Amino acid sequence: MVNQSNKKVGTIALSDDIFSYPEKRHLFWEVVKWQRASKRQGTSSAKTRSEVVGSGRKLYAQKHTGRARAGDAQAPQRVGGGVAFGPRPRDYSYSVPKKVRKAALKSALSLKAKEDKLLILDALKLSEIKTKRFKEILDTLGIKKALFVIEGADEIVKKSARNIPDIKVLRAEGLNVFDVLKFDNLVITRAAAEKIEERLR
Repeated sequence: MVNQSNKKVGTIALSDDIFSYPEKRHLFWEVVKWQRASKRQGTSSAKTRSEVVGSGRKLYAQKHTGRARAGDAQAPQRVGGGVAFGPRPRDYSYSVPKKVRKAALKSALSLKAKEDKLLILDALKLSEIKTKRFKEILDTLGIKKALFVIEGADEIVKKSARNIPDIKVLRAEGLNVFDVLKFDNLVITRAAAEKIEERLR
């Protein structure tokens, strides 16, 4: 465990049940697919012929014109008409068992620990919203692309990091498989690590 100056300030005993969990890569695919599906808006919509504004008058006589039969101007085959099988608003989300979600997150955390890409910080505190100061901390820690996990809502830290490319700050409750796998390094504060252990116990 190190501080913001990258100096060792002690040790922390991490639970083997969470940070030395068996690697189950097949669960990564399942849980990330579920996360991505849950974020889909599903708001795409196209008007059918009944929803297009226009007259319902028959365009011309059914017979004896030498032309194909035609109904109203809202028919799908006509320019400006409705869409026959267009997209409709829908919900793409589905459920994944809680045990599977927990196992996938434990496996992702264990993978970072195994690859030596997990760093435990004593604390992450800033006195004011300052991107430059946060960048200095990153340079001191020797980190470029990382996910920072903090114990609670800290707008100063969050706003200081939001303009830095490839850096994301999450609360411990929001830790998820997709973000853990997306970033090269995982930086967790000591208080956040305790919260994560409580959540995944």
